[in-house]
Amino acid sequence: MMWRRSASFILDKQQNDTVSKLRNPPESLTPASPPPLSMPDTLQNPNPQNNISAYYQTRAAHHAVVTSDWLAQAQAAVAREPDGAPDTSVPPVAGKPFSVIDEFNSWRKQPDLAEAVAAIRALAAVIRNCQATTMMELEIELKKASDSLKLWDATSISLTAGCDLFMRYVTRTSALEYEDFNSAKSRLIERAEKFGEISCKARRIIAMLSQDFIFDGCTIMVHGFSRVVLEVLKTAAQSKKLFRVFCTEGRPDRTGLRLSNELAKLDVPVKLLIDSAVAYTMDDVDMVFVGADGVVESGGIINMMGTYQMALVAHSMNKPVYVAAESYKFARLYPLDQKDMAPALRPIDFGVPIPSKVEVETSARDYTPPQYLTLLFTDLGVLTPSVVSDELIQLYL
Repeated sequence: MMWRRSASFILDKQQNDTVSKLRNPPESLTPASPPPLSMPDTLQNPNPQNNISAYYQTRAAHHAVVTSDWLAQAQAAVAREPDGAPDTSVPPVAGKPFSVIDEFNSWRKQPDLAEAVAAIRALAAVIRNCQATTMMELEIELKKASDSLKLWDATSISLTAGCDLFMRYVTRTSALEYEDFNSAKSRLIERAEKFGEISCKARRIIAMLSQDFIFDGCTIMVHGFSRVVLEVLKTAAQSKKLFRVFCTEGRPDRTGLRLSNELAKLDVPVKLLIDSAVAYTMDDVDMVFVGADGVVESGGIINMMGTYQMALVAHSMNKPVYVAAESYKFARLYPLDQKDMAPALRPIDFGVPIPSKVEVETSARDYTPPQYLTLLFTDLGVLTPSVVSDELIQLYL
């Protein structure tokens, strides 16, 4: 892999040493103190007394963008809403062995369910169906299932990050070392289900947090198709806000056409643009809203091709660039430039034959550095790019 990894990786060895000590505690060792709050714990209590988020500690230095009360209100509003899509996972067939890939594919049939959330649900099913008799066997089986899912699409950043975060959250509890196996397994199942539920609600929390930034009469430019950006705009439309959207075509797969169709169904005024018209129309735009395939440690994002140039144009014309991304897309990656990424290639149809001697660029995504981004709307709160690395450390440690 061509990824350059940041300094937070030096903490891995320390963590592995700590886990080794927990699994072989000396007789005089007292039970370990509770582990630091993880992503879902932070969601339930955004301003805990003993482990306040790095963002809230420094929000005065970041223009007081969001408060813990604001985040709590958004979470409470989502909690009052009925749960999303029903459980459509396929029950195990008698005589057929459980397959994490089959379970994953069954969850992927839900059109509004993100790939990473489908993986999280599938991993929770692994714990329920596991025939292991010891915690070590269960962890090994869970690790194999996670690796299988990551190999299913090695280029998917959110899929890899979602699996890694699931493993960190579900297995990171010292209490499991002091319980009998059945109790420990029950607790793992409980934590896995909790992680999945919170991941499913992430999109709604982001939509609630972003509403104060969308004002009547504004023009929003979006790029390609993003479920979370669609949720943001849908929530604004349902709140009777008056705005219009400039939607780029989103080559090479033209996902912007899909987003423009969805917005038209909501009676939102929308104009479809070719990707090369971004600079031409930016003068009429008040803000840019994009999604992300992954949020990296620098505070930048990896997203579909064209996001970088859109952010460059917006930055040069003093237009804010907002990113809407779920926290399960936070990845421990640190790309240094556009070529410092694992390739994600897509075929491109130009509509006419291309001579064999002509080289075609088929990269499907680019990297947008943090200096061109204004704010990131996440289910952890509204973050400036400079504090993303702090949140990543909390998620993965």
